[in-house]
Amino acid sequence: MRPTIDRPRQTIGRAFGVCIAAVLSACGGGGGSSPVTPPPVAGSLHDTTNYSVEPGASLTSAVEAAAKTSQTIAIGSRTIAYTANAGHLTASDPAQGGAEASLFYVAYTADGQEPATRPLVFFYNGGPGSASVWLHLGSFAPRRIVTNVPSTTLPLPFQLTDNADSLIDTADLVFVDAVGTGYSEAISPHTNQSFWGVDADAAVMRDFIARYVAVNQRGASPTFLYGESYGTTRTAVLANQMVTAGMRLDGIVLQSSVLDYNSNCDVTESSRISCAGYLPSYGSIGAWFQLTQPAAPAAATYAAQLRSYAAATYAPAVADYLSAGTLPSAGLVTTLVDLTGAPQALWNADLNLGPTTYRSQVLPGELMGRYDARVIAANGSALAADGDPSSTLINAPFTAAIASRLANELLYTTTTSYAMSSNAIATWNFGHDGNALPDTIPDLAAALLQKPTLRVLSIGGYQDLATPYYQTELDLARLTAPPVTEALYSSGHMTYLDNAARPLMKAQIAAFIAGAAP
Repeated sequence: MRPTIDRPRQTIGRAFGVCIAAVLSACGGGGGSSPVTPPPVAGSLHDTTNYSVEPGASLTSAVEAAAKTSQTIAIGSRTIAYTANAGHLTASDPAQGGAEASLFYVAYTADGQEPATRPLVFFYNGGPGSASVWLHLGSFAPRRIVTNVPSTTLPLPFQLTDNADSLIDTADLVFVDAVGTGYSEAISPHTNQSFWGVDADAAVMRDFIARYVAVNQRGASPTFLYGESYGTTRTAVLANQMVTAGMRLDGIVLQSSVLDYNSNCDVTESSRISCAGYLPSYGSIGAWFQLTQPAAPAAATYAAQLRSYAAATYAPAVADYLSAGTLPSAGLVTTLVDLTGAPQALWNADLNLGPTTYRSQVLPGELMGRYDARVIAANGSALAADGDPSSTLINAPFTAAIASRLANELLYTTTTSYAMSSNAIATWNFGHDGNALPDTIPDLAAALLQKPTLRVLSIGGYQDLATPYYQTELDLARLTAPPVTEALYSSGHMTYLDNAARPLMKAQIAAFIAGAAP
């Protein structure tokens, strides 16, 4: 999904091309705006290739080319000149040497820097089947879209603005789209489907990174991975593959993680999986809406209280409930109501309360967002129609913004529309290491074992109901000696969309990069 994870057994987790009524005109057919072909400009590139997101699609051949522009941005008291490249590089099989896929990327590199010491960060979203537009235009690139999340009143027309929180003052940034998204496509005899699986997807991303490093002579640069949602699943596998292959890797950032699909009760869609990992998220959301009794303390303090209760009391009670049908005591239910704001009837109906029920039943007549529970919409409204108002809210502006950014500012134009997503999840091979659903903690552990200096930063949102922060902490706790730094913010899945959280994140990530780079 886009930045996030979808449930593997769904046909498709959300409709990315859905446009709310107020912004219908901002969406082009098929999830993108109409192709634009401006007159040739120095550094521009008009790509005549027709790209497809279909499972069986492939290119007969590919050209490595990019539009190249020079731009500047003011960050604090500094004016930073940088070069933007938007185009394709070919990932090739390291063993056989054959071309695998043509991956679309946008890279921002600061001018006048020494490549050997300049950090390099690779960003990608998840899904699986999501382009990396969300990180590209929402987080730390030199330009970002204005959303004012969690407000549901978006500024019109949709605004692209210089990003005062960009990481371009700290590192060079490469945003890359997975195969079958954006303008990335497999090269024959491979098809998109060839790379729609846990291991193959990570491997082709590894091969793209190797190609980018080789073409741009960045082998000595401190190197970092930044994956979001399913992108964290990819990151754990990719990190192990890169370290095993002898590639440079200094640190990884895990944004809104799903590292073990088998432990998240919403992802697995199994009533036998404990939802105890969600309880602190319910409490943090209840506190946001002032539903807790008594009024909750500061977010971090309350999260600590919720974790403690979940571990000591709620998780054991759920285990007894699932294994033996043991019903909760009245006292337990009363405490759960006070801690989370979820009414007594929900806990009595199912002690193992799932997030779908929580977000649809706690606020009468309104639906909370899955990716950001702070974004709510009245039942029956256009914003609630697709099942997640926090997703529907941003689809149209991001669709419009990527078309404008590429064509008008980065001077990359094509004959096809940018694919915000594909239906890769419908045929994705989630099998990994003998499991039907991936558990990538062993991959991360293997990478850390091979390279003990590798650093890990885990970022999450208190109000994220897709990848709950406490479940991520439980998963990471399985590492025997975790060099993991954690940062949590009052925000949803895409924490960087929050105007208060983003500058705090920027400072945290910049410090992490500085500390992890030799």
